[in-house]
Amino acid sequence: MKNFKTYIVGLFVGCGLYMSCVDLDPIDYSEINPSNFPQTEEDLQALVLSCYYPLRGNWWDGIYTPSERGVMFILDATTEILTHTWGPALICSELNFFPETTDVTWFYYKREDPQGYANKISRSTLTLDQIERSNVPDKLKQQYGAEVRCARAMLSYILFDMYGPLVIAPLEVLSNPLNEEPLPRLSHEEMVQFIEEDLLYAEEHLPMPNAAEYGKFSKGLAKMLLIRLYLHETVKDKALYNKVEELARELMDAKYGYQLMDNYARMFELGGQGSGNKEIIWAIPCSYEGPSVNQWHLMALPTNFEQNGMNPGWGAISSTWWFYDTFESGDVRRTYLLSEYTDVSGETVTRDTPSSPLGLGPIPMKFGYDPEVSASGGASAIDIIIYRYADVLLSLAEALVMKPGADRGSMEEALRYVNQVRNRAGLNDLPFSEVDSQEKFVDRLLTERSHEFWCENGQYRADLIRHDKFIERAIEVSQTPYANKYKELFPLPLSVINDGKGEVKQNPGYGM
Repeated sequence: MKNFKTYIVGLFVGCGLYMSCVDLDPIDYSEINPSNFPQTEEDLQALVLSCYYPLRGNWWDGIYTPSERGVMFILDATTEILTHTWGPALICSELNFFPETTDVTWFYYKREDPQGYANKISRSTLTLDQIERSNVPDKLKQQYGAEVRCARAMLSYILFDMYGPLVIAPLEVLSNPLNEEPLPRLSHEEMVQFIEEDLLYAEEHLPMPNAAEYGKFSKGLAKMLLIRLYLHETVKDKALYNKVEELARELMDAKYGYQLMDNYARMFELGGQGSGNKEIIWAIPCSYEGPSVNQWHLMALPTNFEQNGMNPGWGAISSTWWFYDTFESGDVRRTYLLSEYTDVSGETVTRDTPSSPLGLGPIPMKFGYDPEVSASGGASAIDIIIYRYADVLLSLAEALVMKPGADRGSMEEALRYVNQVRNRAGLNDLPFSEVDSQEKFVDRLLTERSHEFWCENGQYRADLIRHDKFIERAIEVSQTPYANKYKELFPLPLSVINDGKGEVKQNPGYGM
């Protein structure tokens, strides 16, 4: 189950061989010699794994860290799922962010270490060039190139979803780092094409899920990322729902081996992940000692929590009662959304307890109890699940309802997939009468998405934006005065604008 950890640990040894693995500055190719490029398959593995590195769970420089420095925390906090009375969660839940708000802008770029994630895209570009210049067989070049392209596309999509089109440096610029050349952002169409081309290549050359090591990329992940990209772009072109439908049906084919796990809650408990879980499309293997760690218990548990072998956390995040109350009675997906707990004095704490940490909402624990968290300094060995098969079913349901020419037959088929996910959660089928129009179906689908994927990959924010519900939901839940249509994108950091020397324009609405 944890074999991928061995590869990541090997990265730290292998990266010592290559400058591109250990810093963000591009290699100077002005003097090319054989030592610049990998010579063996082991060299290639080290380079490829350096491109997985930014996508891991790590508080300092892993974009999927379950902490305030990870995208799940920041993105879900802009929705009804997460909130708090201070810090990044409060800023995001009120949509009170601007170009000076480093808590949200640093993901793109900052001048100090760890410098954000935009430069990691350049690292992948340089790695692809090194792979092409190596002397290994073409089949290996395709295999490793597909992994790097998938990593580059995933990171690019995350940042694109947050900030809009990025500054993407081409190889010829990266190969001449001494020539200062400020670049503009790509156009929207160029950005989508950049991500799509990488994913199409990855889809073609990555292994099938049953042939991919747990924690590494597969064809299934590439297709799932394409689904997310096309859903993102359906705002501009509803015909893309046809591509979503096609990809989702492919992932439902038995040869991919995906299926819903019988027990939803078990999926987020110790031992519930690994290659034996056929619902997982991609997860990040975690261990108590790292290099990928799951710190969510530490973030979510209140400072006086003591229950089921778990000690207090930092109490840095809360859910909302608005969100909690949208669940139906008996929905197992609410299992680890704790509405009460036992404190260090043995007393039961509820939302009505004076000065209760539950005043804003329940504890969004998400993951099951792991008594080793305290002994490990706050890290859990429960893996971080990023994409899973339930997303395929709900994406297909949306495509069937929203595609051009959708009729009652396609809506009835879509409802079957929604009910399949609901049934696994212990709920009865929704009757067709509750979803017999596009508007009613979308409202129900967004509710199911929030209930199914809370505190996973943060993509529920994009779902709300896609259906023009993001701003109205923020106003409804938090009554924030900062809600405005332009807040559907985060601002670029001021350093990017300044370093762009007039070539890089700020997102509209942010006063520059």
